[in-house]
Amino acid sequence: MWDSYLVSLLVKLAAMASVASVLARFSPFKALLMRENRAMKQRLSLSLWFSIVFGASVAVRVFSRPSYHGADLGLEGSLLAGLLGGYVTGLTSGVVISLPAMFHHERLTMALLAGVGVFGGLLRDCAPDPEDIWRFSPFFDLSVYRFFKESYKYRRTAFHLVLFASILFTEFLLWTLGGFFPAELFFLGRDPQELPLPHWVALVALYASTLFAVAVPLKIWNTTRYEKKLEEQERLLVEARLAALTSQINPHFLFNTLNSVSSLIRTNPDQARVMVVKLSKVLRRLLRKHENFSALRDELSFIEDYLAIEVVRFGEKLRFEKDVAEDTLDMLVPSMLLQPLVENSIKHGLSSKVEGGIIRIRARRSGARLYLSVEDDGVGIPEARLATVLEHGIGMGNVNERLRVLFGSEYGMWIDSRPGEGTCVRIESPELKTELPPAAASKA
Repeated sequence: MWDSYLVSLLVKLAAMASVASVLARFSPFKALLMRENRAMKQRLSLSLWFSIVFGASVAVRVFSRPSYHGADLGLEGSLLAGLLGGYVTGLTSGVVISLPAMFHHERLTMALLAGVGVFGGLLRDCAPDPEDIWRFSPFFDLSVYRFFKESYKYRRTAFHLVLFASILFTEFLLWTLGGFFPAELFFLGRDPQELPLPHWVALVALYASTLFAVAVPLKIWNTTRYEKKLEEQERLLVEARLAALTSQINPHFLFNTLNSVSSLIRTNPDQARVMVVKLSKVLRRLLRKHENFSALRDELSFIEDYLAIEVVRFGEKLRFEKDVAEDTLDMLVPSMLLQPLVENSIKHGLSSKVEGGIIRIRARRSGARLYLSVEDDGVGIPEARLATVLEHGIGMGNVNERLRVLFGSEYGMWIDSRPGEGTCVRIESPELKTELPPAAASKA
């Protein structure tokens, strides 16, 4: 008899852990857990999840032959519904969860579970912070230790002690009512006097199982919530880093262009006016574009406007060539990807070369990969500096960092340069079908 009783309690805990783990896999349920303030529709949706799952556990106990007593999680499910969703969720869940038992003529079940659900909502209102519910520990000694040790958190610890006692109270209420109305309610260990161990040992095991049956899903779902929060924080961090890196690019370009305009205002006002018109077009596009990605077609159009400004500055000695495959024009690339590379080619490769030179941009597609290159026939990069240019160069280092943030290990960036012959920067990146960063898109 004792073995059967103990197995039922262990089955109860295993069933609760399994149910909590399965629920944590469903995105709609996780989305509801992430909200602390819910509209009425969302409260009812949460109630529906609890009602279906824990109502099924009651049905397994009622309709299975032989009956699996440990499968009945109606009391714990109703309390959890109120604790996590409030009065409406707790009341609705308690009523629906009790229906299989009502069909089995256990008439007090609905009143008890509905009351426990509302009681859970009352406990939720008593919490100093809704987050304190998720921090609950089933270990009484730990709660007492925190109460005296962490005096600055006494309200949280006091709430945990109240919640601890309240969970035991719900089981006591079920036990007491079941003793007066044995045909109207189901509870484990209907007659503990028949067990070979002392009465108090059976009660301690029963109360401990109820306590852990409430605490285990809280811990499992809280872990799920933390995972979702970490994913969200990672997405926000990626966006913040991209915004910071992009803000480094735009002033870098703007200051160089304004310096060119200022040098022409006195010597060649007409050319200065042309540069101002071109600059206004470029800035208009920059102010209009806030996304992380844009079509390669738009990036090339931007480069043409940018080079039109630089041609005014350098004259005909600066030439621009494109070798771009038609099937790459609509592929997405990080915004402002090419401009820093072109700017470096002009500033460090061609500006000091008397006869000027050529900048070539090539683009091709192979499978789901995009291959870009920016070449110049300038003075090149000294071998001693080539090894560190990605880490210390403003333009190239910025582009490399943005690609790393966006694509992780899925991209490649290489620099080939020979002094006196020129430099080629090659980029390989995966095809993008969304305008969200992959880190965000894959976790949305």
